[in-house]
Amino acid sequence: MKKTLLFFSELNNSDLEWLAEKGKKEAIAADRVLIHEGQSIDALYIVISGSFSVTIEATGQILAHISQGEILGEVSFIDTRFPLATVKATAESVVLSVARLQLLAKLKQDNGFASRFYRGISFCLSDRMRATVSRFAYGRDLDEIESSEEFTSQIIQGEFELAEAKFEWLINSSRYR
Repeated sequence: MKKTLLFFSELNNSDLEWLAEKGKKEAIAADRVLIHEGQSIDALYIVISGSFSVTIEATGQILAHISQGEILGEVSFIDTRFPLATVKATAESVVLSVARLQLLAKLKQDNGFASRFYRGISFCLSDRMRATVSRFAYGRDLDEIESSEEFTSQIIQGEFELAEAKFEWLINSSRYR
């Protein structure tokens, strides 16, 4: 849930209201593919509940397990290229989908929203990159990595509590459509 909290820490109340109004809650059955590797996607997804696996189809290698609060499709949204992996529900799940075209229109017309949105996505992608570096360690001492993560966590702890409340509000305000 950390990535979404990084994202939501940047959004203000009107941003959340817009997401709740334009977003659509979708029930995703277990074993349903939400994002297909190599195929365009037309939405950005926030996992409200359930779980997903992220897999490279050619090798069957599972890259990640995704659960509540994670964002899906953000890399393809940012760089407009096809997804590099397939995302499949591993349990009954619910996502909030925000249509790509609606989101792009909002980003073009509202510079404040755009700034907050892209900063939030940047935090998510930065967090993912740091996790990757930590996993591979790249010659660094693991104690050094853990202490830098602890420092970052202390700095933004207060923001996480507010972001968690924002996420809960969005879940409760969004409707199935």
